[in-house]
Amino acid sequence: MADETRPASSGDAPASSSERPAPSGGGERRPYRSAGGPGGPREGGGGGGRKFFRRKKVCKFCTEKIEAINYKDVRLLAQFVAESGKITPRRLTGVCTPHQRRLSLAIKQARNIALLPFAGRAS
Repeated sequence: MADETRPASSGDAPASSSERPAPSGGGERRPYRSAGGPGGPREGGGGGGRKFFRRKKVCKFCTEKIEAINYKDVRLLAQFVAESGKITPRRLTGVCTPHQRRLSLAIKQARNIALLPFAGRAS
């Protein structure tokens, strides 16, 4: 016990593997950043107030009472396809789950009969 608490002198055995040199940063830790990232404080964060308000997305098909999603309606389907040709996810469009399923099926049908492209424009 006395050996462990005693500081090592130059004549003693080499330091054990548990004693490591301090990291190159001087052993100091960076302070905790409460800002929440480069964009500023988070929505639920403390002081300062909110920077923006994000409106809840509602399903276009439910609000406009569109019951059937037709694969021939290319204008409607093209709104839910990104420039790259990918089907836009629900979290970005706000479409409800049952309508998103029907929408993706209609987009795939329209692609198969060449009403919509499979891929976006070549850049």
